[in-house]
Amino acid sequence: MANLISLERVSLVFGTSHVLDDVSLGVLTGDRIGVVGVNGGGKSTLLRVMAGLQEPDSGRITKQGGAEGISIGMLAQEDALDPTWTIREAVLGDLPEHVWAGDPRIRDVLTGLLGGIEAQNVGGLDSRVGPKSGGERRRLALARLLVADPELLLLDEPTNHLDVEGVAWLADHLATKRPRPGNATVAITHDRWFLDAYATLTWEVEAGRVSAFEGGYAAYVLAKAERDRLAGVVADRRSNLMRKELAWLRRGAPARTSKPKFRIEAANALIADEPAPRNSVELASFASRRLGKDVLDLEDVTVTVGEPPEERRLLDHVTWRLAPGERIGIVGVNGAGKSTLLRALTGEIPLDGGRRKIGKTVAIAHLTQEVRELERFEQWRVIEAIEDVKQWTMLGDKEISASQLATRLGFPGGRQQSRVGDLSGGERRRLQLTRLLLTEPNVLILDEPTNDLDIETLTSLEDVLDGWAGTLVVVSHDRYLLERVADKQLALLGDGKVRELPGGVEEYLRLRAAATTAQATAQATARATMATAPSASARPDGIPAGGTASTASPAEVREARKTMARIEKQLSRLQDREERLHGDMAEKATDPAALADLNAKLQAVVGEREELELEWLEAAEIVG
Repeated sequence: MANLISLERVSLVFGTSHVLDDVSLGVLTGDRIGVVGVNGGGKSTLLRVMAGLQEPDSGRITKQGGAEGISIGMLAQEDALDPTWTIREAVLGDLPEHVWAGDPRIRDVLTGLLGGIEAQNVGGLDSRVGPKSGGERRRLALARLLVADPELLLLDEPTNHLDVEGVAWLADHLATKRPRPGNATVAITHDRWFLDAYATLTWEVEAGRVSAFEGGYAAYVLAKAERDRLAGVVADRRSNLMRKELAWLRRGAPARTSKPKFRIEAANALIADEPAPRNSVELASFASRRLGKDVLDLEDVTVTVGEPPEERRLLDHVTWRLAPGERIGIVGVNGAGKSTLLRALTGEIPLDGGRRKIGKTVAIAHLTQEVRELERFEQWRVIEAIEDVKQWTMLGDKEISASQLATRLGFPGGRQQSRVGDLSGGERRRLQLTRLLLTEPNVLILDEPTNDLDIETLTSLEDVLDGWAGTLVVVSHDRYLLERVADKQLALLGDGKVRELPGGVEEYLRLRAAATTAQATAQATARATMATAPSASARPDGIPAGGTASTASPAEVREARKTMARIEKQLSRLQDREERLHGDMAEKATDPAALADLNAKLQAVVGEREELELEWLEAAEIVG
C-alpha cells in the first residue's frame, strides 16, 4: 500500500489554542478512516490542512507524486454549489449521458442520494439547485464528489441530512463500491453506526493531538477503556462511561456484537464486573408508580397538511397507546410525519379526526429541533440559565444538583460560567437538554436529539437517559442511539400508519427496500400501459390537440378547468391509495393469496387512474 498523503510535525495555532500540535500521520491507499473528537477540537481544521485549504504554521505535508500528484475532493459543512446550475450540471458536470448512464457506480450514487430529490421536483435532473433545501443541497454536494471519485476523498459530517436508509447506503457505497487500488477516504462523523460499518481505522482528535485506533467505533471504545485501565484510572468517570458503553456493545443483539473487530477475551475481562447499562424492569416499575396506568393515547387519529390538491395525510386513523416506562425509538423517511406524530402526542397540533387522551399525572417535556427558546438567555451565564429551572433534581432514585447534571452533559465547572450567547450549536443543544431534564418530566419526547452533538456528549446523554425513569419517545436518524436507548422501534413508512418493528432498524430497511422494488415495478407497468395507449397529440375525431381551443366558449373553458381541478384531486387520492397498496404488498410478500387480492385492487386503481388521465387530457385540450 502506497502513502497518498503524509503530515510531518504539523502545528497550527488559533489565538492561544493549539488546534494541531506537532501532528504526524499518513493516509495509505485503501484506508477508510473515521475522525472523531469533541466539537471545536480541530477535526475540520485537520481535513482542511490535508486538502490544502489551510496552511499550517509549521511542519510539512507530502503528497504522492508531488503537489499535483493526486486528486483530492472535500465535502465541507457549507456547500459551494452555484444556484443557477441544474441538478445535472451540479452532479454530473459535462459527462455525456451515455457515459454516466452506463456506469453502475454513478447510477448507484444517483439512486442512493438523489432518488428522493428527483422524485419530488418537477424537471428531475433538469430542475435548478437554487430552490432546493439545505438538506437537498447537501446531498447534491455529496453526490457531486462521489461521481467525481477523487483519489483522496475528505468528508466533513457526510451523514448530516441523511435518513437511516441514506446512512446505510453511504456506508455500503464507501465500503464496497468505492474502494479500488490507489484511493482512500477520510470522514469526520458523530454517527457511531456509520463509523462501525465504514471505517477500518479511527482517528481521535483531542487537545491538538491525533491518536489512531484500528477498526471502527466498537474497537475504538475497547482501546480507550483498555488504555485507561493500563494507566490506572479505571475509577475515572470517563473510563466508567467507556466500560459501560463496551458492556452494551458486547451484550447487545447478535447483529451488533458481530461487528466489533476486537479480541473478545479482552472485552469480557474489562466488563466482568460491569452491570447492564440500565435495569429496565426496575425503571418501568418506578415509572408506573410515578405515572399510574394511563400515559398518552392516540385513538383513530388523522392529521392532514396542505390544501387540495396538495393535501397530504400524514397520520391516517392511527391508534397508539404509550405505556408507563416504555422506551420507543421512531424511524422513518423524511417527510413521513415523525415530527407531526410527536406534536400530536403533545397536543401541539389540532387533529382532523380521532382523539388524544392524557393521564392525570403526566408531565411532558418536548425537545424540538429549534433552539430559539434560548435567545432570552443570551447574556446569562450557563449555570444561571440552568438553575433558572431548578437547583436540584431526581435522576432515577438519586438527587443531584443542577451543576452536577450540567457536568454530566458536557458543561464542566469552567464552562458553566460562559455566556449562553457564546455557546456553539452543540453546546446550545446540551443546554436545552439539561433544562428539560431539570423540569422532572415523566414523559420525555426527543425530536432528533443528536443534532450537533459529538460522540462524547452522546455517550454522556445516553448515560443520563439510562438512569431516567419515565416514558421515553425518541425520533432520530442516528441508528446507534435508537438501538442504545430504546427497547422498541416503530416506523413511519409514508402511508400514514405507525408500524411496530420487532426486527428493529434492520426490519425497517428490509421493508423500505421491498416497497421501493414494488413501486419501481408498478411504475414500469404504468409506463408500458401508457406507451400502448392512444397518442395524446390527437383527438379521437382527428382534430389535433388544442384544435378546439380557438372555438370553445368562455363557459366551456371554465367548465374544463373545473374538470381538470376535480380530476387532479381524484388522482392525488388514487396516488395515496396506490402507495398504500404497494406498502401492503411489501408486507404480504410471503402470502400468495393476499398478494393476488392486493394486485387485483392495484390493477383497478391503475385502470381508474388511466381513465382519469385521458379525461384530464381532453379537458386540457379545451383550455388550450
